[in-house]
Amino acid sequence: MSSSITVSDNVDRQRYDVFVDGAPAGFAVYRDEPGRRVMTHTEIDDRFEGQGVGGHLARAALDDIRSRGLGVAPQCPFIRAYIDRHPEYADLVID
Repeated sequence: MSSSITVSDNVDRQRYDVFVDGAPAGFAVYRDEPGRRVMTHTEIDDRFEGQGVGGHLARAALDDIRSRGLGVAPQCPFIRAYIDRHPEYADLVID
C-alpha cells in the first residue's frame, strides 16, 4: 500500500510543509525577495528518510514557485542538489 504525500505552502511560517498520510514529515523554509523565493533550509523527519518524501517536497515547492512566476535562489544544499539532478528546474535559478 502506498502512502499519500501532500505539500502545502504555510505562508505564516514561510515554509512548505510535507505530510505523509496526514502526519507531518518535514518542511522547506523560504523567504521572499523581489522576483524570487530564497530556499534556505529543508528538513525531513528521520522516519521518512529514503522514501522520496524530500524529493516530493522539492518538486512541489519548485512547481509552486514556477506557477507564481518567480525564480528560486537555492541556498539550501538539498534544494540545490535536487535542481542539479532535475535540469527541468534549472531555468528557475536566480542566485
